[in-house]
Amino acid sequence: MSKELTHVTADGEVAMVDVSSKDIVTRTAVAKGFIHLQPETIRLVGSHGVKKGNVLATARIAGIQAAKQTSTLIPLCHQLPLRHVSVEFSEEEAGFSIQAHVKTQAQTGVEMEALTAVSVAALTIYDMCKAVDQSMRITEITLVEKKKEALA
Repeated sequence: MSKELTHVTADGEVAMVDVSSKDIVTRTAVAKGFIHLQPETIRLVGSHGVKKGNVLATARIAGIQAAKQTSTLIPLCHQLPLRHVSVEFSEEEAGFSIQAHVKTQAQTGVEMEALTAVSVAALTIYDMCKAVDQSMRITEITLVEKKKEALA
C-alpha cells in the first residue's frame, strides 16, 4: 500500500490527480452506512406515516442524485460517467442499513460516489424524520468493496 498522498504535489500544494495515462476499465464500488432510529420512527417510515412523504423512496432518489453530483461536492473528484447507481435499505431493529452500488467505465474509481450516495441517503432520512425523532444517529459509513475489471 502506498503511503503517499495523491492529491498533494511535491511542494505541498493541493492538486487533482492526472488519470489521463490510466486505462479505461469497469470500476465498481459498494459503500454502506446505518441510521439509528427509535422503534416508532422505524414503524412510521415503514408504513409511510411520515408527513413529508415516502422516506425511503425519497432517500433512494437523493442518494442516486448525490452520486451523480459527487464531483461538484468534493473539490478534487473527477467527473465520471456513471453507468449504474443503486441505493438499497434494510430495516433492522435499531434503524436502517443503507447500501450503495456504483459502476462506471473510466480511468478512476467510484468510491467517493458510493460513499456520497450513502451519506446523502442517510441525511435525507434524517431530514424527513427530524420532526418525530431527535435522537437519530448516522454511523458506520464505510467503503465495503471496490473492484476494477478490464473491458470485455
